[in-house]
Formats: sequence, structure tokens, C-alpha cells
Amino acid sequence: MEKPIKTQWQLLMDNRNRFFWLLQAGGWIGYALVNYIGSLMHEMRDIYTLIIILGAYAGFLMTIPLRYLYRRIWEFPPALMVLIAIVVSYVTAVAWAIVDNATYWEIYKFGFRPDSPFFYLKNSLAKFYIILSWSGLYFGIKYYQMLQEEKQKALLASSMAHQAQLKMLRYQLNPHFLFNTLNAISTLILLKENEKANLMVNKLSHFLRFSLDNEPIKKVTLEKEVDALLLYLDIEKVRFDEQLEIDIHLSDETKNALVPSLICQPLIENSIKYAISNVEGVGKIRVRSWSENENLILEVCDNGPKIDTDPEKLFRKDGVGLNNTRQRLKSLYGKQYRFEMLKGAESGLCVRITIPMEMLESQR
Repeated sequence: MEKPIKTQWQLLMDNRNRFFWLLQAGGWIGYALVNYIGSLMHEMRDIYTLIIILGAYAGFLMTIPLRYLYRRIWEFPPALMVLIAIVVSYVTAVAWAIVDNATYWEIYKFGFRPDSPFFYLKNSLAKFYIILSWSGLYFGIKYYQMLQEEKQKALLASSMAHQAQLKMLRYQLNPHFLFNTLNAISTLILLKENEKANLMVNKLSHFLRFSLDNEPIKKVTLEKEVDALLLYLDIEKVRFDEQLEIDIHLSDETKNALVPSLICQPLIENSIKYAISNVEGVGKIRVRSWSENENLILEVCDNGPKIDTDPEKLFRKDGVGLNNTRQRLKSLYGKQYRFEMLKGAESGLCVRITIPMEMLESQR
């Protein structure tokens, strides 16, 4: 028969149980060792070692029920919980003292019996301090575990929210991109350019398959990102034919660097929408990558119309793709990224992304 798969809660409880028994055994063994070392100073007979072992074993057994009692009162008001812990610790200490004294007199004193039953309570105060310390440690460790669990839950919730945000930003590209592409296909159909429209639909299906096959919150190598970019550019080349020229150059050390999936596609789309569509003659898009100071730098430039104003102000409100890209980078890298929009050397716009250089494990 197959073993049942344990849930996360069952695994947590198993770990807690192991931790309790490890501390319980280790603590009482330590108590026995301390008493044994103390007995060496008083030149006790060898049989006293057995008394020490039996005393530690009695303490070990008597504190086990306290664990289950303290579990039951964990949700009680703090004052009531402290009161119960003190009373129970004292009762346990008295019981332990009676057993410990009876064992001592029976074995070490050869069956000695005291005149008064109150002698059985000898050392009960010292044992009360020990049991009270045990109780304090139990509550302290349990409270610490509870804080750690809450911290893990908070981190998990934060991670899940972060992943949900990344997925939302990543999937937001698809409807935005589809709107532009389907609009172009509709235009081709209206112009009765059915061959181009059909070719564009085929290219679109290839690109969407690639997009759906890749986990949206995972990073891909820059080389794989460029492969996706070429699938997208195949769609645009159907529209612009020979009017679109692409130049891609990746430095060797950056080809296996990790980048967010489809991070370049909105940048290319922005260039096509605002630059290539408005340029006379051949529209050129240049993609470059290089490393600098342990950072990966990605740059997408076009030869669109000359920009007279600050590009940051020009594109601040326009362009879902650029704002989306900026938000994704912020979510992934916090303050460890730069997103710059610069004027081209002669004309057009250059978008430059600077992110920490991350490599595949096999390339490190």
C-alpha cells in the first residue's frame, strides 16, 4: 500500500514533536549531569548516581503531562494562564519531591522512614523553581515558534501578492499587444490584403504559443528573450515588409544572463507605434546588450522623428507598454534597476534598462 502524503500542517506538528522530545531529553540529561558533578564534591557513595538518574527520570516523566495541559490553556487570558502554570508547577514540584525523597531514603538510606510526613516535602521549593523554569521555557519556546509561524505566513502572503502582481503586469501585455495586432489584421482585411492578413495570423499564433508556454513570473535567458522578440518582429514585418530593419547585437557575456520574460517586447512595440509608423523610408530598430559593473544593460533604439523635448515627459502618460515595463522592473528589482529614456544620437528614442547581472546556475 502507498504511504499517505502528509500535509504541511502534519509535517509542522511532526517537527514540533521531534523538537520537544529532543529538548526534553537533553534538558533532563543536563540536569542529571549537573547533579552528578555536584555529588563529586561531597564524596557520595557510587549508589548515589542511581538516585540522580531516578530523580532526573522522575522529573522527565512528571513534566510530560504539563505539555498537554499548557496546550489546553494556551488560549486562556494571560493572567489566568500564569496563575494555572504557577499552581500546576508547584503541585508537580511537590509530587516530584515526594518521589525523589522516598527513592533517596529507600535506596541510599536502606529503607529509612522519617518521623514526620512533612520531611517528604524536603527540597520541594528548589524543585518548584526547576519546574517553574521548565514551564517558562515551554511558554517562551512556544511563543517564539508562534511568532516564527506568523512571520512565515506574512512572508508567504507577501510573496504570493508579489507574484500575483507580476503575473498581472505580465499578462497585461497580451491584451494590449493583441489589440494592436488584431487592429492591424483588421486593416489588412479591409484593404483586401488577405495573404498578409493570413500570414500575420499564423505568426501571431506562434508568438502566443511561446508566450503561454513560459511561466510569467520566471526569468529567461537573454538569448531566449531575443527568440521571442524575433517571433513578435515576424508579425510586424508582415505589416511593414521591407520598411522595417532590425539590428540585434548581444555581447557574449550577456547571452545567458537572466531577464524577465518578454521585457523587450513592449519597448519594440513602442518604437513601432511612435517611430517606425511615422518615419519616411526604412525604419530601423537596434537592440544592444552589454555588461558593466556587474550589471546587464539592455538598449532599444529607433530612428524615429527627432525629439525636441525630454523623452521622460513625452512618454510619461502615453504608452501602456513602457509603464508596464517600469512597474515590472520595480517589482522584481526594487531600487536595483534603472529605466532611462534618452534622445537618439541623430533622431528617435533610446530606452535603456540596467538590471543586476544574473546568470544561469550552469554558467556560474
